[in-house]
Amino acid sequence: MNKDPSLNILGTALAPCSTAPMTGYFRNGHCDTCAEDTGSHTVCVVLTAEFLAFSKYVGNDLSTPRPEMRFPGLKPGDRWCLCASRFLQAHEEGCAPRVDLTATHQRALEIVPIEVLNMHAADRLDPSTGA
Repeated sequence: MNKDPSLNILGTALAPCSTAPMTGYFRNGHCDTCAEDTGSHTVCVVLTAEFLAFSKYVGNDLSTPRPEMRFPGLKPGDRWCLCASRFLQAHEEGCAPRVDLTATHQRALEIVPIEVLNMHAADRLDPSTGA
């Protein structure tokens, strides 16, 4: 697997998302991606109880531990590399979690408009300039 360049949506080096719990398609703590990452695990989010309930409701239970897969289960406040399409779906349903723009891979922009990511970011960008 050839990893895409580790750049965030700002065009700078991709910041880490989380190592506790370890996240990312490559389980390297970053929202890195590659052609084989069909889910585009590129959006670094801070999980909320509302989003975790939504995700479970739509069939992706992220809160239940799965020891056989070395998955601890996630809780509110955890940071996680989320599939870009799931983030967009949560946005459309009004329950998207906050986003760390510096840790969100630039490939997320292929699915989620920068304006949407900015709406959920702690530090908002100017959508016309991306700065």
